[in-house]
Amino acid sequence: MNRTAIRPTGVERTFGPDELIVSKTDLRGRITYANDVFMRVSRYEEHELIGMPHNIVRHPDTPRALFGYVWKTVQSGEEVFAYIPNLASDGAHYWVLAHITPSTDGHGEVVGYHSNRRVPSARAVAEAQSFYADVLAAERAQDDPVTSIDAGTETFNRKLGAQGMTYDEWFWDLTTRSTQAG
Repeated sequence: MNRTAIRPTGVERTFGPDELIVSKTDLRGRITYANDVFMRVSRYEEHELIGMPHNIVRHPDTPRALFGYVWKTVQSGEEVFAYIPNLASDGAHYWVLAHITPSTDGHGEVVGYHSNRRVPSARAVAEAQSFYADVLAAERAQDDPVTSIDAGTETFNRKLGAQGMTYDEWFWDLTTRSTQAG
């Protein structure tokens, strides 16, 4: 499948509230395991996913600054939670509440990463979209990838700073409010 040929269709897909999308990657972010829910929702076959970079499902409306934050956090050995839109092989999109953790071997050495993704609430998705829109706009206003990521990261951090929160605090505040709202 030619990844660059996939264009978002605007069709939204979801999965059940009792289902988990599960994947594992190696240290470089290449997929080593994908469960049946991941394959069904993303519309990829197992042979199309295994060995591919996990960003095969990266939606173009996901700020690079968000992925930079997620990657930096898990590479430092910490878990991270994030609201992320993904892109299926047929152009449909699906939002996830992702929990990503480093995977360790018997000696405590990080050997890869594990991710469980749940269905987020509609309220959380709406607020995440609004938050990410400014970050994405800052990135798209730049001509080259390096300044694009820098501009997005600056906007990402400025928005969090204006709220007096870290990303983790923002995530949990949003998650709590979204859960309480029903």
